[in-house]
Amino acid sequence: MGFTCGIVGLPNVGKSTLFNALTATAAAEAANYPFCTIEPNVGRVAVPDERLTICARLAKSAETVPTQLEFVDIAGLVRGAARGEGLGNQFLSHIREVDAIAHVLRCFADDDVTHIEGSVDPIRDAETIETELMLADLESLDRRALHLVKRARGGDKEAKEQLRVVDPVLAALREGRPARDALVGAEQQKTLKALQLLSSKPVLYIANVDEASAASGNAESDRVTEYAAMRGARSVMISAAIEAEVAQLAEADEKREFLASLGLEDTGLARVIRAGYSLLHLVTFFTAGPKEAHAWTVEQGTKAPQAAGKIHTDFERGFIRAETIAYADFAAYGGEQGARDAGRMRLEGADYVVQDGDVMRFRFNV
Repeated sequence: MGFTCGIVGLPNVGKSTLFNALTATAAAEAANYPFCTIEPNVGRVAVPDERLTICARLAKSAETVPTQLEFVDIAGLVRGAARGEGLGNQFLSHIREVDAIAHVLRCFADDDVTHIEGSVDPIRDAETIETELMLADLESLDRRALHLVKRARGGDKEAKEQLRVVDPVLAALREGRPARDALVGAEQQKTLKALQLLSSKPVLYIANVDEASAASGNAESDRVTEYAAMRGARSVMISAAIEAEVAQLAEADEKREFLASLGLEDTGLARVIRAGYSLLHLVTFFTAGPKEAHAWTVEQGTKAPQAAGKIHTDFERGFIRAETIAYADFAAYGGEQGARDAGRMRLEGADYVVQDGDVMRFRFNV
């Protein structure tokens, strides 16, 4: 699995249309009225990576296994969701376990598609959603803190440790700041992540523009780009309407020609994936042989034994070494044997940090 991404937004911003297009399904009903998505929708898509295709061809692999990205789409949130308004608050629990949250922001005007707030303002919408996520976090964390305080008074060391994280996070939330902005030490980030707070998750802002603005953007999408940069987040510009049309095309060549006619180089899915990998500091390594070529996703800084453990726990437990070829060398020398003959295969030990594009074969003994 590459990563999981929860999709949030106000009603009628193009959230379900985008979900349908990204997952190439009709699982989420897209309609011009609030709350048309009344059950959380989950869709998985293969992460497109030309390097995997080339690895499979050179290794004469019988099967190609891409890494996957999971999207979770919930009902549109509205102002007051944390107090029970609308339907989206019922499904926030479904995105507590995701790796990142994508805020879909409406950056297009359309008299035929009503805006629940009466006007188009993506920054206002972003702040509305952020506020509701923070209020949901505040409610759940307040309840948890009461139990932790009781345990801490009884001498529970684990509860005392958790309160060292919970207290500054609660302070931030009460001041109207998201959990990710709380003053929590690096050594406590694991505890913060375990709390599964919505406002602690990395954010990707998706500016949904009209078809005419898909290539160059517009004033509203420019505002989203600036807003994301100020908050240390990532942003992507997409036209959900165009993505819906692309999803209907069966052939890759058709998709490329259609996108090129609009001045676009790639799909919105590809841009979302790149932004997500960058946001979450992820890299891809490959294994390639006659049986299959497989793409694997790990965090930047992952060492060879832990990367091996992504394939099988025995690989990590009995790790000996990793035969490693940089993707550029694997492709340039015609595959594994050619790279070996050219002296481009390296034997890496347990301290080796996996690099994006590494083609690896793990040696282990259990």
